[in-house]
Amino acid sequence: MDSSFLTSAVKQFEYYKSLGEKTFNQLSFEELKMEFAENSNSIVIIVKHLVGNMLSRWTHFLTEDGEKEWRQRDLEFEDTYTSKEDLLTDWNKGWNFLFSALNELTEADLERIIYIRNQEHTVTEAINRQLAHYPYHIGQIVFLGKLIKGKDWQSLSISKGNSKKYNEEKFSKEKGRRHFTDDL
Repeated sequence: MDSSFLTSAVKQFEYYKSLGEKTFNQLSFEELKMEFAENSNSIVIIVKHLVGNMLSRWTHFLTEDGEKEWRQRDLEFEDTYTSKEDLLTDWNKGWNFLFSALNELTEADLERIIYIRNQEHTVTEAINRQLAHYPYHIGQIVFLGKLIKGKDWQSLSISKGNSKKYNEEKFSKEKGRRHFTDDL
């Protein structure tokens, strides 16, 4: 991996993975399974969908369509986890497939053509597609976690009333090139 785009993409994915995990750490297995309305998704369902997508998209990423014949997407929306540990094992399996695929890429690969449901993408476009998709769902996970925990929620970003302090800390450092996740 010799590209600033690839390095940045990996850091972005790592950041969003960490937001999911920081949310899981605040919730019990029963809370992870909570649904707020009929036909809504619980956190466990969102995780199951993300894992299914990751396994399909990143398995043989450069040589096979990203939507695998073996993927059963509709089953991703059925709650089958029996423990928080099972959920975390799957979560890590999906992310490991993603990071393994990205770490094997070079800058020369970025303009290669791959397919998702027979739709042509450059590798860069495919990565950007997932950089939009995964944070979308992780935002749902975090929001559900906040709803579930209410006043007991531990903020994952700049907490209310602390913007000035946060900015003072950032502006006290010399200007320089760094990824925003380097300080987290």
